[in-house]
Amino acid sequence: MLTRLHVFSLRVYERLPTWARRRVVRTIAPGFIVGSMCFVTRDDGRLLLVRHLYRAGWGVTGGLVQRREDAADAARRETFEEIGLAVDLEGGEPSVQVDPEARRVDVIFTARPAAGIDPDVACPTSPEIVEVGWFLPSELPALQHETAGALAILGRRNLGAVSP
Repeated sequence: MLTRLHVFSLRVYERLPTWARRRVVRTIAPGFIVGSMCFVTRDDGRLLLVRHLYRAGWGVTGGLVQRREDAADAARRETFEEIGLAVDLEGGEPSVQVDPEARRVDVIFTARPAAGIDPDVACPTSPEIVEVGWFLPSELPALQHETAGALAILGRRNLGAVSP
């Protein structure tokens, strides 16, 4: 009996207009927020980290993706809004970090300061950023949980790129 009900439900769903299908899915599926994170490095290999007013540890620039905004645009926008640094995202697909407990998906980008931009112009330009620093990978300070997880994901991706 359950199989018949399932098939019937799918046939009804098939006939719904797109807007109604989306409403059904949003009603029964868990909602997640989407954020964008930007790991910025400069030519000497140092990584840009920021300290947020409301968080312990160091993190990277980023924030929530706005409605109908591309995640890459959000990464560039958030970096400029938070520290006044224009960046060029590096090629390749971004990585993704899913936190089911927080119901959050973060799209992780790597970037460089935009061509012709001095990386030392990076400074807090948002009230949420207390401090900006450039760190060698071997000398990273205590990181926020999400930043440490995202860095591990990037490390695994980069190791996979060079593995046979």
